[in-house]
Amino acid sequence: MSLHSVIEAILNRVVDAGAEGDLIVDQGQSLSLKARDGELEEHKVTSNRILGLRVIQNAKVGTAYSEAVDPEAIETLVSQALTNTSYAGEEPTERILPNANHMTTDDALLCPDDESSIEDKIDFALRVEAALKAKPLVKNVPYNGVQSGFGHRAIYSTAGLKADIRYRSMSAYAYALIEDGETNAMEGAGQAARRFTGLDREALVSKVYQAGIDILQGKPIPSGRYDVIFDTETQSDLLAVFAMMFSGKSAKDGVNPMRDRLGDAIADPRLSLFDDPGDTQGFGYALFDDEGSLAQQTPLITAGRLQTLIHNSATAAHYGVTTTGHATRGPRSTLGVGLHQLKAQPGPSTEAACTAGRWLEVTDLTGLHSGANPISGEFSFGASGYLREGAQRIQPVRNITVAGNFYSMIKDVRDIGDSLHWNWQRSSCLPMIRFADISVSG
Repeated sequence: MSLHSVIEAILNRVVDAGAEGDLIVDQGQSLSLKARDGELEEHKVTSNRILGLRVIQNAKVGTAYSEAVDPEAIETLVSQALTNTSYAGEEPTERILPNANHMTTDDALLCPDDESSIEDKIDFALRVEAALKAKPLVKNVPYNGVQSGFGHRAIYSTAGLKADIRYRSMSAYAYALIEDGETNAMEGAGQAARRFTGLDREALVSKVYQAGIDILQGKPIPSGRYDVIFDTETQSDLLAVFAMMFSGKSAKDGVNPMRDRLGDAIADPRLSLFDDPGDTQGFGYALFDDEGSLAQQTPLITAGRLQTLIHNSATAAHYGVTTTGHATRGPRSTLGVGLHQLKAQPGPSTEAACTAGRWLEVTDLTGLHSGANPISGEFSFGASGYLREGAQRIQPVRNITVAGNFYSMIKDVRDIGDSLHWNWQRSSCLPMIRFADISVSG
């Protein structure tokens, strides 16, 4: 029985039961390699295919999933989803959209052919570890590896929707433990690309080693209030922790502090953030969301004012607005919302102007989730980085705590740079932002 026939059979059974539904089909293969002491510690190849069905009947939602596609499994999948509706409360705003679009992404762009062999990737991993271990003061390289993956997601619905995306990714990462007497530090870095040739072994080794050497002799600084610039990686991580502020679902659930703030000034007027799923340079590129709605550039904060919340069809119906194309759902999960790739408008200042005077550069944060309350905005993170005077490093800094309130912090911005930077996972592209008077405990 072909997969096409399986999909058709599932949707027909849903319709015959007097329900509506949509089906996500995820398929993929992945390779994970890890080196240890000059040998290959892990060589893991996995493949998967999973079908996730959502049905809606009498305003109640039921879900089920299956990895098998034989006739008995198909029958069980549909029956289980329909049965699960009987245990659910009513969700009057959750419906299958009347969307009969047929959409597919550009395979040449998102899923390019890659001629590299497994041997090439193994050689890369072994050479990264060997090169780092050969560096002075490196004790070991406990974490490193190369990963590659191919994925295919297809979405079908009883309304006639057919949407699919294929994507390929390559990544490499390494962490080195550096020791000098009784002082030690462990730093790491990563790279991501669509083709193996986009990975740069020498650049990765150099970045990991230099980061460890630079931070090794770090010490706390006196407690006080400092202007802080989070580097590209930590700034992206920090914004992700508080991304709930844009969620229409958390607003519907009553836990989003911004739920009644549309149109209000919530940030510095120089700050404009938007979600840009159409930028193919990012790994968050999306033609459509997980309901099959077209993904589109969505302004979040414009000149400091909250412009919109992100919605799937259910949260949009709750608020009487149109979906923004931010539905998330996996084969095993229920309907949610999520950003595709966060971007910002460049600021008015050069980065040299942003870094004038004394400031603290934060290059690492710990306790990102345990130390943050997205509802109140309060946070307290362990941090490390560098105390700087202009472009010059005064000293490496470790064992400090950075604390404050995120929602107050985005109002109290000293400056915003005019250049944009992707984080290494290419999920966000943001400028340098200098936040004023952040509490630091040394």
